[in-house]
Amino acid sequence: MPLAQETNFDGLIGPTHNYAGLSPGNVASANNAGGTSKPKAAALQGLSKMKTLMDLGIPQGVLPPQHRPDLDALRRIGFSGADEQVLKDAHEADPTLVAAIWSASSMWAANAATVSPSADTNDNRVHLTPANLISNYHRSLEHPTTTRMLRMIFKDESHFQVHDPLPDQMRFADEGAANHIRFANKHGDPGIEMFVYGFDRDDPAGGARKFPSRQTRSACEAISRMHGLDQSRTVYTRQHPDAIDAGVFHNDVIATGNEDVFLYHEQAFATSRSMITDIAGPLGHELTLIEAHNTDFSLNDAVTSYLFNSQIVTIPDGSMTLIAPLESQENPRVDAFVQSMIQDKANPINSVHYLDVRESMRNGGGPACLRLRVVMDVKEKQAVHQGVLLTDSLLSSLTNWVETHYPEELSAHDLLDHMLVRSNTDALDELTRILDLPGLYSFQR
Repeated sequence: MPLAQETNFDGLIGPTHNYAGLSPGNVASANNAGGTSKPKAAALQGLSKMKTLMDLGIPQGVLPPQHRPDLDALRRIGFSGADEQVLKDAHEADPTLVAAIWSASSMWAANAATVSPSADTNDNRVHLTPANLISNYHRSLEHPTTTRMLRMIFKDESHFQVHDPLPDQMRFADEGAANHIRFANKHGDPGIEMFVYGFDRDDPAGGARKFPSRQTRSACEAISRMHGLDQSRTVYTRQHPDAIDAGVFHNDVIATGNEDVFLYHEQAFATSRSMITDIAGPLGHELTLIEAHNTDFSLNDAVTSYLFNSQIVTIPDGSMTLIAPLESQENPRVDAFVQSMIQDKANPINSVHYLDVRESMRNGGGPACLRLRVVMDVKEKQAVHQGVLLTDSLLSSLTNWVETHYPEELSAHDLLDHMLVRSNTDALDELTRILDLPGLYSFQR
């Protein structure tokens, strides 16, 4: 097996980043709904995070934002006329429709797709299934562009297969890698893929009661089949309903893993003990378990600090580091847990980097939400579209692009400004030249 490494493809935060509070169950998003966002600061924070990972020796890729506002989405539901008229009429009919078509939520690349490395699949190719994201209208608009983008980036079919999204039907509601963790002794070894769901049609009474369960077991099983996974090395487990009702809308808000390390809260899953046995058996040895208990910090602490939405990454010397949001450091109980964890010689996580991604956090997404993990060997990485792989030169170009085109602030009132429609389109047209992705957006074809 050639040496394999994980590349993190981060979502570049778009110029329409705003606080609309469109996602029930996302506590941070709801709490900040209606506030004034800072798109330029948000994008620069995201780029700074990418540079931190790159400087640590973690390969970084960039996923461009979606074209917003999506006025075609409004025209598909009966609004017509010039852009200004469409925005005005839609706002008068239902302001949430306008907020939805301006949403920059594709920034959270963990929802872009589910990825299985070639070491796990029956045809020895990397498989990617774009998420249909049908649980929320504003996110359901994303998958056509996401699919096209992934097929442009992972275009070599001898190494990659980008599937169609699952059917747009609630039975197959899919939220992507935010509900998926892969375990392996090393990234290039055959892994154990864990799919986490909130709704099971065979046991509908076992789900959350306050907030919707966004991922279905049927979706998890379908992706596993499509990716050609060995079912003896595939685990399905259910989110704890109390966690969903506390604001854990995706599994990556309450659990994460890297290689053979598993970090999670004791209330993350409905069946923790049996699930851990199912993972450890095929792995061939015990997992390194880092379990936070309610005596360490509460579910509410987990949701407000987003500790579990940190990234655990393996750096070139073989050790691991934690990429966490500043909010975790600012919570005394959570920070104490982190300090204890990195001082514990029983696990390979020996350092932490607290990063400022406050603009994303205020909309309900931490460091791990912003990235899609893709394990690739050397040949596979060479086959990726090189224009999106981060270098110092590309970072400089993207920083200048953001500084030039992004507004300092964006309020709900600004979403009625039809002049922003053209300026955003021009900005994204330039971005596709920077990333060498011609024809990505529908307005370019």
